This record gives sequence, C-alpha cells and structure tokens, in this order.
Amino acid sequence: MSEDNSGQKKRTSQRVGRITGVGFARFLKLLHSMSKEGLISLSVGEPDFGTPAHVCEAAAQAASEGWTKYTPSPGFPELRQAIADNIQKRHGLEYDPETEIIVTVGASQAIDLGFRSLLDPGDEVITPDPHYICYPPSITLSEGVTVRIPTYPEDNYALEPDNLEAAITARTKVLLFGNPANPTGALMEKKALEGVAAVVEKHDLIVIADEIYNTFVYGAKFTSFPTLPGMKNRTLLVDGFSKRYGMPGWRIGYAAGPKDIISAMLETMQHTMLCPPNPTQWAALAALTTDDEADFQKVVEHYDQRRLLLYSELNRIGLKTPEPKGAFYILPDISVTGLSASDFVEKLLLEEKVMCLPGDSFGEQGKNHIRICYATPYEGLQQALVRIENFVNRYRK
Repeated sequence: MSEDNSGQKKRTSQRVGRITGVGFARFLKLLHSMSKEGLISLSVGEPDFGTPAHVCEAAAQAASEGWTKYTPSPGFPELRQAIADNIQKRHGLEYDPETEIIVTVGASQAIDLGFRSLLDPGDEVITPDPHYICYPPSITLSEGVTVRIPTYPEDNYALEPDNLEAAITARTKVLLFGNPANPTGALMEKKALEGVAAVVEKHDLIVIADEIYNTFVYGAKFTSFPTLPGMKNRTLLVDGFSKRYGMPGWRIGYAAGPKDIISAMLETMQHTMLCPPNPTQWAALAALTTDDEADFQKVVEHYDQRRLLLYSELNRIGLKTPEPKGAFYILPDISVTGLSASDFVEKLLLEEKVMCLPGDSFGEQGKNHIRICYATPYEGLQQALVRIENFVNRYRK
C-alpha cells in the first residue's frame, strides 16, 4: 500500500489517482461564484429546450400509480421493444430486445458497462483526439489503457484509417468514437466510416459507437456504424434520451449489441446500479412512442441557424474553425490572441461574462482551442459573439 506525503497510508486507490482531471473544474467554480446577471454560458452540453410535457406527465403518472420499485436489470420489456423499434426505424437495424438491448442510467453508464465487460487489465482502447472528456477516465476505471489518435481541423477531424492502423498493437481491443463528435461537431460520413470498418475487420477489433448526437446532423446524411457490412456483430451501439428528447437530468440511455456483450453488461449491471430508474423508463417510453418528428425538425433548423452563425462569425473574427456538421459544438482556434486555452476562458468569463470551455480539456489536439456549445438561443449567441470579438481584438497579437 502506498503512502501520501504525510507518511500516512493512502486510503484511495491508485486507479482513482490515475484519472486525469477534467481541466475545467476551476472555471465552473468561478462561474458559480459570479453574478448571473448578463452572463452567457456556452459551456454545458445540454439542449436548451425542455423535456416535453407528455414525457413529464408519463413519469408523474407512473410514480402516482406505484411504479417506484426495482425494475428488471436490463429495463422494462416495453421500453426495450420500443428502443428496438426505434433503431429499426432510424437505421434499419434489427436487435432482439430480449438479448441485444440493455437500458442504462444514461449513455455514460452504457459506455462504462461496456468497458467493464470488455477490458482486461492493460487492454488498449483507441479513441480519436479531441475526444469527449469522460472517455479516458472511463477506460482507466476499467483498468484499460487509452491510446489517442490525433485528428486535425484540416481533415474536419476525421479518423484516418492509416493512422488508426498504425496505432494498433497486440493489446488493442476496442475502438471508441463519437459520431457526431463532442467537442468538434465533426461528422464522419459513410465513406470515411467504411475505411475505419476495414481496419476494424482486419484487426478483429470491437467498436463502441457513441451515437448520442445522431439526430443533430446538418446538411449531410448520418450513417450508423453497425449498418456497415460485418460491423453489427462487432459494435456496441450507445445512444440515449438526453439530447434528442431534452432529458439530460433524467439519466436514461441504452446500448444495443451482440448478445454476449450485452449479457456481460447485464451481469455487471446487476451488481452495480442494479436497474435503471423506474418512472424514468416510463418517461422514455412516452418519448419514443409519440410522433414528434415534425416538431423536432424545427428544433434542428434552429440549431442549424445557430451553427451557421457561429461558423461564419468566428472565422470572420479570426478564430478559425472547420464547419461542424453535427451535434451542437464548435471548436475554434484561439491562436490569434496568444493566450492559452485556460487563460482565454478565464479572462473571457471575467471580462465579458461569456463562459466557454478550454479545448485542451478534450485532449492534446484541443490545445489553443475553446469549445463553444450553441445550445443557446440565437439572440444570446449574437450577443456572445459581440463580446468575443471585443475580447479577441483586445488581445490580438
């Protein structure tokens, strides 16, 4: 057992000690200490539209009728069937709701269960850089090793097959990527995914495809990775309700995949979280079984307008960025200011009351970048851009 600096036995595990910091906790602390008057937050990755009323009502009704006890560990059969139907409708994929789908406490738990069920100590997981903040800690907690592959703005942050193949070793077991991606908003389209699939097939890899943002796609067509030839039996598809249905705080997600992987995840689920929340599952069922597609397309149109505003104005200001085609993030380069990402974020918050996140929290390739979330009304983004331009002009080299 190791000792801390005082000579006392260290009480926390080495595994926890290996988790890298998320890199923006101090900015959030600073944010919460400030007056909220005039503040524009472009930081938290959650939709600005609320949970639909009928979804809330379904949860309230379930609770009032006594649906407050434990549920089956993989989730209610009705919800798993609705998830299977939804995947078939959107992607044309057939999953057995009894053996190939598990309901989880958010998409994050689906990823966590996936790693716990797939990785032995020292197994390597490849992920593109920049990447979602929680990917490497999740890998570490399952005693895996994160291998980051740099991606670049000039390639629209696409994962290049040659770079993927060059990173593979005898310990490589899993490829994890988000599509569309957080923090870049990058979308990998079918041709790019086919190149990745060929490498996956050649090296017998398992893929965790985080497709939580798949309904936020602009001017392009989304391709779900397991729809590619030979990939369904190699892929754990992760999705959820936080983004599409405005339900981030409800903590409900799911995974669909090969029955041996889902079975292993279920074994782990039974001894950790036990089951997903009861009324929340009924809320998710109401969300899936209501035809709201026309209303949601209006939401996507609003987000597209925000996306185009940011893409145009940030580049005009001198914060260069490729055009994001999905999710609701953009990752501009702040090099023209000479400030580090952390200094830029802190000074922008204190001087202009605009909150973003430092890009290097999302990986080494995020250095000299900031992440902007545009789940904020158009007028708020316009005002934020005025303040950002004033700030950049003040610090421009």
